[in-house]
Amino acid sequence: MQVLVRDNNVDQALRVLKKKLQREGVFREMKARSAFEKPSEKRVREKAEAIRRQRKLARKQMQREGLLPAPKKAVRTR
Repeated sequence: MQVLVRDNNVDQALRVLKKKLQREGVFREMKARSAFEKPSEKRVREKAEAIRRQRKLARKQMQREGLLPAPKKAVRTR
């Protein structure tokens, strides 16, 4: 993974790197590997993640079909 530093702005590059690592799930994996997870806990967690993914896909599908309103867009002010 690469992050370009522009105009010696290391703080900006560090923010971009952290965002990329967050998106890739590196922090979540580090936390999961820091302690042993019992097989039963792993099954419960993976099943919950699968259910969450399926609900998200169903929600997006319904939004595309017009059965649910699209989520409100966040307005960013600078």
